[in-house]
Amino acid sequence: NTTDSTVTVETLDDVPEHVLRGLPEDVRLFPSAVDKTRLGVWATKSILKGKKFGPFVGDKKKRSQV
Repeated sequence: NTTDSTVTVETLDDVPEHVLRGLPEDVRLFPSAVDKTRLGVWATKSILKGKKFGPFVGDKKKRSQV
């Protein structure tokens, strides 16, 4: 009785180029603190309340669609 223990780990190669280009200067993608198989968004310095990022490139989805 064997089980498939293959775990797919998300890497920067999985991130579309336009997403990487659109990251603010002080934001990086590193392994998530919540799920080590996924990438998380990390700030290299404090982000002020009300700071806006953009423009958003992509399709907006409802929570039920993701």
